[in-house]
Amino acid sequence: MSALTGFRVVELADSVAGEYCGKLLSDFGAEVVKIEKPGCGSRTRAMAPVLARRPGYAPAPEGSVLFAYLNTNKRSVALDITDNAGQERLHQLLSNADAVLGAEIPGLPERHPEVVFCSITPFGQSAPREYQNAASINVFHASGWGYHTPSHADPAEPPLQGPGRFLADYEAGLEAALCVTSALLRRLRTGQGESIDISQQAVLVSRSDCIVGRFLTGESPATGERSDYDQQGPASFFACADGFVYLYVTNRAHWIGVKELLGQPEWLDSFDDDWLEFSVTPQKVATFQRGFAAWVKDLPREAAADRAQQLGVPLVPVNGAEDLHRSPQYLHRRFFRQLRHPVLGTAAYPTVPYALSATPAELASAAPRLGEHTASILNAPARARLRHRARSTRTTMNHRGGPLAGVRVVELTKVWAGPYAGKLLALLGAEVIKVESAAIPEEMRAYGGTDVNHAPFFLSINPEILSVDLDIKSAAGMARLHELLRQSDIVINNLRPGAMERQGLGYEQLQALNPDIISVSIKMWGNDGPLGHQTGYAPCFAALAGLASLVGHPGGPPLGASMRYGDSTVGAAAAYAAVVALLHREAGGGGQFVDVSAVETLSSMIGDCLLHQSYTGGALLPGGNRHPDICPHGCYPCAEGAWISLAVGTDEQWRRLCDVLEADDLAHDPRYATGGERHRHSDTLDSTLAALTGPHDAEGLAQRLRLAGVPAAKSATSLDVISDPLLWDRELYRFVTDHREGQRPIVGPSWRMVNCPAEIARGAPDLGEHNDYVLHASNTGARP
Repeated sequence: MSALTGFRVVELADSVAGEYCGKLLSDFGAEVVKIEKPGCGSRTRAMAPVLARRPGYAPAPEGSVLFAYLNTNKRSVALDITDNAGQERLHQLLSNADAVLGAEIPGLPERHPEVVFCSITPFGQSAPREYQNAASINVFHASGWGYHTPSHADPAEPPLQGPGRFLADYEAGLEAALCVTSALLRRLRTGQGESIDISQQAVLVSRSDCIVGRFLTGESPATGERSDYDQQGPASFFACADGFVYLYVTNRAHWIGVKELLGQPEWLDSFDDDWLEFSVTPQKVATFQRGFAAWVKDLPREAAADRAQQLGVPLVPVNGAEDLHRSPQYLHRRFFRQLRHPVLGTAAYPTVPYALSATPAELASAAPRLGEHTASILNAPARARLRHRARSTRTTMNHRGGPLAGVRVVELTKVWAGPYAGKLLALLGAEVIKVESAAIPEEMRAYGGTDVNHAPFFLSINPEILSVDLDIKSAAGMARLHELLRQSDIVINNLRPGAMERQGLGYEQLQALNPDIISVSIKMWGNDGPLGHQTGYAPCFAALAGLASLVGHPGGPPLGASMRYGDSTVGAAAAYAAVVALLHREAGGGGQFVDVSAVETLSSMIGDCLLHQSYTGGALLPGGNRHPDICPHGCYPCAEGAWISLAVGTDEQWRRLCDVLEADDLAHDPRYATGGERHRHSDTLDSTLAALTGPHDAEGLAQRLRLAGVPAAKSATSLDVISDPLLWDRELYRFVTDHREGQRPIVGPSWRMVNCPAEIARGAPDLGEHNDYVLHASNTGARP
C-alpha cells in the first residue's frame, strides 16, 4: 500500500502545474480522477513533444510525452462540466472526494466545505485578470530567476528561460502538493476543508528567500544588475576530454584539496589558502580558471570528478539525460521505472526523488486514454471517505494555527536545503525546533553578520523556528536530545553521509526511541548506492541532475541555471515527503524513514525532458529560449538595459503583438503569418523583434501587451522583485518581530489559505533562545 491510498482527488486542472501536483499525489497512491473535456481532453494532451508510435493511432490526444509524464496512475473521466447535467455529476463526485485541484469554478468550496480545494495560477487568484494569461517563461522572469540565469551572464546576451520549459509549473505543483497534503492532515482530524490559492510567481520568489530576504532588509544591496544572485569565486563549467565538468569551491578546505588535485603546480603559490573566503578578485578568478581549464581539458570527466571527490573537492561531471539513464546510482535506486503506454510504447519513466521505507511511491499504470474510466467512475457506488481520527501527535499546545498545528519537528540541519524544509513546515503551523550548539552553531549564522544572532542569511531562512542549544557530543546533551525526539513527530537532517549513524541517530536507533517518528534524510545522492558517499552543493546537484546541460544557447556549451537554484527546491521536496509520511501515519499507518536525494529532486524538475529522451534516444541540448509550441518565445531587449519576456502561442496573439508594436508590415509578412512559418524563420524574427522592443520601457510594454491578451512580463531585477505590488498585496512579504531588530521583513508563504492559515509573527531565533521552553516547559502547555 502506498502512503496516500484511500484518498480521492478530483483533478479539474488542465495545466502543467495542476497536473504535476496531481501526479505527486497519484504516484503516492491517491486515486486521482481527472475530469477532461470530451473530444479533446486536457490542454496538455496537445503539447509538444507529440509522438505516434502505434499504427492506426492519431498523435493527439494520446501521443503527448508531456501528458504521459504528468498523468501516470490517474483515471480519466470525459465530462462536460459546462452544462447542468455535467455539473450535477461533478457535484456527485465531489460529495465523496477529499481534495480538488483546479478550484477556479465559483461556488464549489461553499457547496463542499469538507473538501480541500487548491487553485494554481500564474500570479494568484487576486491578481488582475490580464496576468492570468501567462506562460511559464513569463512567470520565471517575473520571479527574478530569469534575469539572473545563467550565472555570470554576458550582459549583451538575453536572459534564459532556465532548464526545461516548465520549471515554474513544477515548482508550483510541488508547493501545491505540500499544501494539499497538509490540509488533508487537518481535515482528517477536524473534518473541515480548506481553500488554497497558489501563485506560481510567489512560489519561485519564495525559493530565493535567502537572497531576496537580505535585499528586503537592506542587509545586502540590490543593485539591479544581473550578477545580484551570483557568488564570488571561480565556480564554473570546464570542457574536458569527453564533455564538461562543473567546479564549485568556496573555502580553505576546498582549496587545499584543489592544490593536491592539480599536483601543487607553482602557479598556485600566488594564492593564499584563504583567498576564497577573504580575497577573491576578478583577476585571481580569471587566472585560476585559465590554469584549471588547461589541467582538465584532456581528462575524462568521470575520472577527474572521482579523484576530486576523494580529496573533498566539489567537482562533478555535467550530465545529460542519456547519462542519467545509465547512471549506476540511478540504476541502484531505481529512479527510472519501465512503464508501457498504450500508444507511445514502453519507456523508462522518472519516479519521485524520495524513497519512503514503508510506503514507497509506485508507477502502477501509464497515463490514461481520454475518457478511459468514465463509465467505471461515474457508475460506481459512492465511496466512503477516510474517517476522521483524533489527533495523535505528541506536541504540546500550539496556538499559531495552520494545518500542521500540533506537529513537532526536530531539525538537525544546516545551510539552506534542510532549514528551508523546516521553514515551510513552520509556515504551515508546525513547531520546528532547531538543535545546535554554541560550539558548533548552524553554518548560516557565520555569514555576513556581526555575530551568530545577526547573520542575514540565517535570519532570512529561519522565521518562526525555535532554537535549542544542545551539545550532543556530550552524554547529557544526547540524553536531552533523545527525550526531545521521544516527544516529536518528524526529525529532519541534511548532515554528511554517515553523520547521523555515527552519532547513534540512525533510523533504527530513532525508531527504538520513538516507533512513530518520521525520519527525513536529505543527501546529495540519497543514503545508499555507489555514489551515496559523495557530497556537494546546489550547483553540483543541477549539473549532476541534467539541468545544467539544458541551459545555454543552441550549439554552445552548458551555462547552467542560476548558481543559487536548487537547495530550496530540495527542501520543498523534503517537506512534502515528510507530510506525506505524516498523513499516512495519521490515517492509521506508522512512522518510517524518508530518504531524499537532492540530485533526483532536481532531475524531477525536468522529468518530461528525461522521458522524451527515453522514448526518442536523442540528446537533449541547450536550446536558448526556444519552445516547440510557441513562437516568438524568448527575452527581448528594452530601454536602459531591461528585458521583456514574450510567449506568443496563437496567430491572434501574434497579430495583437504587432498592433501594440505598431508593426503593420510585420503583421502582414508571409514569413510570420502562422506558427509554423514563425518557427521556420525564428532567427530572423527574433532579430526583428529585438529592434522593435529596444526603445520601449519594459514594464510599460509588458503591461500594454498583457492588456491586449499577449503573454508578457518584464524580466524582473532584484529591485523589481522586492518592490513588486503583486507580491506585497498577497503578503508574500511579511513583517516579523524579534527582540534584536524590532520589525523586519521576511519572505513568507507563497500560498494563501482561507480557513486555517498559520500565524507568522516571530523572526529567526537567537542561538539557544528557547532552551527553557523546549527542555523544561514544552510538556506543560507553555508557549515559547
